[in-house]
Order: sequence, then C-alpha cells, then structure tokens
Amino acid sequence: MKYKIYTRLGDKGKTSIIGENKIDKHDIRIEAYGTIDELNSYFGLIRSFEEVKSIIFLNNFLIKCQNILFKIGSYLAQTEKKRKKNKDFLILDAEILDLENIIDEIEKDTPPITRFVLPGGTIISSHFQIARTICRRAERKITFYNEQEKLDFNLLIYINRLSDFLFVSGRFLLNKSQSKELFWEK
Repeated sequence: MKYKIYTRLGDKGKTSIIGENKIDKHDIRIEAYGTIDELNSYFGLIRSFEEVKSIIFLNNFLIKCQNILFKIGSYLAQTEKKRKKNKDFLILDAEILDLENIIDEIEKDTPPITRFVLPGGTIISSHFQIARTICRRAERKITFYNEQEKLDFNLLIYINRLSDFLFVSGRFLLNKSQSKELFWEK
C-alpha cells in the first residue's frame, strides 16, 4: 500500500511525533528537532561542493555526522517516557571523542587563532560558518528544551562540539584555498 506524503492533519498547526499526537508545530521539542533537520539538510548541501568531495576524510565524517543528526532528531521526537525506555538514540562517548579527534587533526593543518575571525572568504568556508550558526541555534533550542525535560547530557556536549567542528572545518577549507582570513577590527 502506498502512502501519500500529505495527510492534511497538520493544516491546523498541529503535528504528531513518536508516542504523542496533536502537538503544536511551534512546541520547543518540534523546534529543536526541526532545527536539527535543517542542520542535517545543510550538511547535505556542503557535501555537494567539490572542495568537500575531494577531501575524503571530511566528506565521510560529514556523512557520519548526518547519521548522528538523524539519531538526535529521533531522540528529540520521543516523549520523555519513551526516551527513558529506549537507549538506542543516546549519544555515545565515542561519538563525542570522534568529534574532538577530528577537530584536533584539522587544527594541526590550520594556523592558530589569535583573534575573532570574520565569517566568509570562500563560498565553501562561508557555508560551513552558516552551518555553524544553524548548529548554535539548534543548541539554544535544545538547552531550552532541556530546562523543561532533562535530556541526555552527551547530546548537549555533542551539539556544542559539532559547532566547533564546523568552525574549524570552515577555517581549514579557507586556508587550504590559500585565501586570507579576515579578523574583527575593533
């Protein structure tokens, strides 16, 4: 049996999630996992650039992150009761460590940072900085949601590290292009 993509159930501003129906589309939980979905889509965009495709380790790591972002979205879409029963969507310590390791590796090939960097320089580095800001917005929504229902602490750590990864990746690609970084001038 084939299902239609539209159900007409959301036409009045409500949606259904795992284990719960008729939730406002502006509910903080929907906002949180919706922003994660937006970030995941943006990762798909930045993976389409040749500069990223040609750096196999970076492209592969972005795919890994996209899979983890789907896991995070699934975690956030569950009710608190379901999250406590289902441990499949928790962020693992190893996933945080992977982020920290790739940040450290990328930073080895990037000049030390001494001042605030102005976003921009190349198209791809700019896209990484936009992804970073989407990630920070997701983090704000998740931390707000965490005040209402305690979430997996590793989720908060992971999202914070992910924005760091995006920042250093943008700098790495900018420097790899031999473009000059611009800094904030007071």
